[in-house]
Amino acid sequence: MLDYDLLRLIWWALVGILLIGFAITDGFDLGVGALLTLIGRNDDERRIMINTVGPHWDGNQVWFITAGGAIFAAFPLIYATAFSGFYLALMLTLFALWMRPLGFDYRSKLEDKKWRTAWDWAIFASGFVPILIFGVAFGNLLVGVPYTFDEYSKATYLGSFFGLLNPFAILAGLISVSMILMHASVWLQLKTDELIHQRATQLASILGIATTVLFALAGIWIAFGIDGYAYVSAIDVTGPSNPLLKEVAIVDKGWLSNYGQYPWMIIAPVLGLASPIGVTLLSKIGRSGWAFVCSSLSLTGIILTAGFSMFPFLMPNSHNPSYSLTVWDASSSHLTLTVMFYAAMVFVPIVLSYTAWGFWVMRGKITKKDIDGSSSYAIY
Repeated sequence: MLDYDLLRLIWWALVGILLIGFAITDGFDLGVGALLTLIGRNDDERRIMINTVGPHWDGNQVWFITAGGAIFAAFPLIYATAFSGFYLALMLTLFALWMRPLGFDYRSKLEDKKWRTAWDWAIFASGFVPILIFGVAFGNLLVGVPYTFDEYSKATYLGSFFGLLNPFAILAGLISVSMILMHASVWLQLKTDELIHQRATQLASILGIATTVLFALAGIWIAFGIDGYAYVSAIDVTGPSNPLLKEVAIVDKGWLSNYGQYPWMIIAPVLGLASPIGVTLLSKIGRSGWAFVCSSLSLTGIILTAGFSMFPFLMPNSHNPSYSLTVWDASSSHLTLTVMFYAAMVFVPIVLSYTAWGFWVMRGKITKKDIDGSSSYAIY
């Protein structure tokens, strides 16, 4: 049996990998939905855009569901506390996500222009709203979330819904929107031709620069305007999952300390800054495949930067820093993590295999010929 501290670290890494997988796969189809009314100028163009993600979006959703399930099983205190504090925001996200399958299915039921336009805006909301909220949520984690525990370790959120909309969280939301729309624009470069391809290329070039600028601004803000968290008491990496048994303090430049202790972590912010520039340059010279690689690396770097900066903190507590939830005191039992680890070793490769197979089978561009009925590719 693997050691308890190693299993906790493994599950922290696995949850991060699942979130990155969700951002890369489900990110481009959420982004395509958010771009539907911007890049698509008529019904044919919008149908082409929808059909670029039509074969993949429901499979991509597996990453989101699996990440949520992994957090629930591996870090139940995080799941319970986050859903308590972010309840309204998460419900808004779910309501928005429900509009995507409804929009895909119902917009084609009638030929009426007003009907289809209404569903196009519903699909836009189904993409834009979750992208923004996910970014705002990560921003709040870096700032700290106000909550407390009673004697039974039951969490109570002390803030408000509008309290989540603080300036840094809004910046994090803008980073999320910029990087996901960039990713979606590169996807459209790969999967379309003619006018849609041209518009997507132009937009990806702009968003690549915007993502780098916004991410750099967030880094400066964290370095000089946001205090981090640090253990004051000794860290018990194999102790019981009780967040009330430690002492934590808010320290100046606390979110930068890991980069001094583990210099290799600097690769994450470097990827987050450099890869979007690569997207801009590669898009301009027509190398869409490599632009998609750079876009995926930029998402990976930005998400890893947040994780590396906060480690071992998962949900810092701005009300009482010592109640912050960390990798070492918010996990499930040793046995639970062990059983889940071996299950993951079986099923994660299966998910990766059928995902790769699905993308391989449905490779190629979507054109007007496909949606005209002369091809069996289009489904919407």
